[in-house]
Amino acid sequence: MGEQGTPTMPEQDATPAAAGSAPEAPAPTHDQRPSASIVLLRHGETEWSRTGRHTSVTDLPLTASGEDQARRVGGALHGRSFDLVLVSPRIRARRTAELAGYGEGALVEEDLAEWDYGAYEGLTSVEIAQRRGSAWSLWDDGVPPGATPGESSLEVRRRADAVLARAEGTLRSGGDVLFIAHGHMLRAIAVAWLGLPPRDGHIFALWTGTMSELGFEHGRHVVVRWNAPPG
Repeated sequence: MGEQGTPTMPEQDATPAAAGSAPEAPAPTHDQRPSASIVLLRHGETEWSRTGRHTSVTDLPLTASGEDQARRVGGALHGRSFDLVLVSPRIRARRTAELAGYGEGALVEEDLAEWDYGAYEGLTSVEIAQRRGSAWSLWDDGVPPGATPGESSLEVRRRADAVLARAEGTLRSGGDVLFIAHGHMLRAIAVAWLGLPPRDGHIFALWTGTMSELGFEHGRHVVVRWNAPPG
């Protein structure tokens, strides 16, 4: 999600990416369960995520609790190795990568930056609804421009597809991939992986300091685990 504790994404009706545009499964093992997967880490808590404020371009550090979350989620991976580690350029994501034990060798990927919330940067969902005078859903209603232009669901979907395309070669060779980023961006990646419309990201709750995993089963794209806290 954004940086609020409760995930949400801008949405306009959009046709999902064409079938086959996401990475294909590597050759299956004898039990038909390829080992290659994409692990998604949402960064640890920030002051704005703790208070439910949407955070995209605002470059906030982790709180002490967020740093502890990052260490614990790293511990939950038990030093698992990855053939490709991509991290958002934001401080909160890069610090999470370091504390989780994956800072060295991580590659900064601009397309993993969080959804640009435009005029709604720094506001809670309640404040946005009050400003609008009606209920608001990021996934359905989108954002107006502000200090930054904001993004549409199609723009974010294109970034999600680009990140998955960057991982394709690693997955095809049977290697594992790690993305360390933000709530809404990681949800956008999940729905792109599954071939779902962007608006369906609303069904994937995602909290700070959690681990999720996308993979393959019988050659199909699946969710292996989602929103799992350390331990």
